[in-house]
Amino acid sequence: MKKDKRAAIIAGNWKMNKTASEAKELICDLLPLVKDAGCTVIIGVPFTDIAVAVELTKGSNVHVAAQNCHFEDHGAFTGEISPRMLTEAGVEYVILGHSERRQYFAETDETVNKRARAALAAGLKTIICVGESLQQREDGVTESFVGAQVEAALAGMTAEDLKNVVIAYEPIWAIGTGKTATNEQAAEVCEFIRKVVAKLYCEEVAEALTIQYGGSMNAGNAEGLLSMEDIDGGLIGGASLKPNDFAAIVAAASK
Repeated sequence: MKKDKRAAIIAGNWKMNKTASEAKELICDLLPLVKDAGCTVIIGVPFTDIAVAVELTKGSNVHVAAQNCHFEDHGAFTGEISPRMLTEAGVEYVILGHSERRQYFAETDETVNKRARAALAAGLKTIICVGESLQQREDGVTESFVGAQVEAALAGMTAEDLKNVVIAYEPIWAIGTGKTATNEQAAEVCEFIRKVVAKLYCEEVAEALTIQYGGSMNAGNAEGLLSMEDIDGGLIGGASLKPNDFAAIVAAASK
């Protein structure tokens, strides 16, 4: 991390876990553990937990994210949630383009970009996920694939927009599998992403962009991953559901 250049951000992605009552218990356990964090702390909760999460985190240093949003302001899109609905509910961030959304719900580079631009227009900060499969890594196309994802995700965005964008590098082969990229593997791709952004915009914009690593980051490996210059935080899955583990990752990012 280079905290003198960009924000360190630890975001928990709860995925489809925790009812509202369970969320209340988890948040109440977590808040005192991270109250002195030296980084930005975010919890990405299911839509049904947003109200309780926003209420419980008021006045704290913990920010609330949604896990998706639609690209239209309103309309006949059954089951979808618009960016304006999220901002009115008190949400500050939204996670977009997660590999599970791409794999199970037909998200594409184009729809991720549309959702991201709509979210930014509504005043949300966006965490945009990119990452390759194991087959793509073994085929040696990690950089070309991830680079294309980044370019597509940022299409039509200005340098000013990028002040409210975070990119999360999540190798698909390391999500929920227990496998983790080595510190060097993760840093190499994060550095590459920064170079892509520099090419699209400029060095200054790229240097200011927070790039997280996601993919089985946990209390045991967080410090090593976060010691790498181009890894500015983490998008945390399973460990974010365990207050002590999540707090340990926050502590590692706070150093």
